[in-house]
Amino acid sequence: MGDEIILLDFWPSMFGMRVRLALAEKGLKYEYKEEDLRNKSPLLLEMNPVHKQIPVLIHNGKPICESLIIVQYIDEVWHDKSPLLPSDPYQRAQARFWADYVDKKLYGLGRKVWSTKGEEQETAKKEFIECLKLLEGELGEKPYFGGEKIGFVDVALVTFSCWFYAYESCGNFSIEAECPKLIAWTKRCKEKESVSSSLEDPHKVHGFVMGMRKRFGIE
Repeated sequence: MGDEIILLDFWPSMFGMRVRLALAEKGLKYEYKEEDLRNKSPLLLEMNPVHKQIPVLIHNGKPICESLIIVQYIDEVWHDKSPLLPSDPYQRAQARFWADYVDKKLYGLGRKVWSTKGEEQETAKKEFIECLKLLEGELGEKPYFGGEKIGFVDVALVTFSCWFYAYESCGNFSIEAECPKLIAWTKRCKEKESVSSSLEDPHKVHGFVMGMRKRFGIE
């Protein structure tokens, strides 16, 4: 009897895309259920009663919540193919640190870039670029954050790349001009079928963000 895997997700979510990417890296088949976040399904509320957020992975009826925890779970359960976390405890701790940094810093700053105007947006943009430059420094000369292959930090960060066009458009700046090595890394990642098939079209995400700005009365 095979595993039953269901993913509760919302298409433009960079957090949901992480899970899609991890599942693709492991070659796992799953059922995708799109959620309407303004009208959450009874299944989502039952499976994630604490945060009531996507993504939620349901593995043989049991829910796992929070994208980085889900990615680690996938890596531990299906450890025989495409390991995402290093086997060395110190390297593993470092990978978790940088993935956590992406969640704590990059997401909030990116949100401010597209959801604010004027001075607040300028400050967010400056901090957002500084954050990306720090990550670029951590990448160094390696092909991937995981070394020679895609790893945990790559999965955590690359899904933000389909939001880059929206950030640039709203903030009127170029990420490539500021962080050329990071953009080269995103292109390298997207050469992999597991990555390209898991990420949404940046123009589609841009359209979604523009709709949100309109709804929030930012335009």
